[in-house]
Amino acid sequence: MSRDDSDEAYVVGLCNQVLGATALTQHRFDWLLGDPGAGGRRAGLPVDAYWPGHLLVLEYRERQHDEPTPFFDKPDRMTVSGVHRGEQRARYDGYRDTQIPAHGLRLVVVRPSDLAADGRGRLRRVPESDAEVLRGLLAGVAEGDARG
Repeated sequence: MSRDDSDEAYVVGLCNQVLGATALTQHRFDWLLGDPGAGGRRAGLPVDAYWPGHLLVLEYRERQHDEPTPFFDKPDRMTVSGVHRGEQRARYDGYRDTQIPAHGLRLVVVRPSDLAADGRGRLRRVPESDAEVLRGLLAGVAEGDARG
């Protein structure tokens, strides 16, 4: 499945409709950085979607963000952070959770359980009801709280 067909792209697309604006996807801020590698370099961490005119960042957090998932965690391989991927993901989510609001942006986190999803966390893709939930999560932003 390509990124364009992903649940993340579906959610971002619905948010684009709700907000009446198109997000910058996989955007990187110069102040949102990962842990330093062996040479000291820190890679920029992407956010799923950023609407500059709304000062809004959206993160779509699939199940692997909230529960152990060996396929994604790769527990037998260490990252530049000296931990396995699952632990690094939790650390980087924490960076996003604190740094995005600290830089004057609103962070909205959407999980599969917020929308129509099956037991494995795959979205059923019911646009009408999903858009209604997203309208609620984006309340204030969609109604003209845009600055920009």
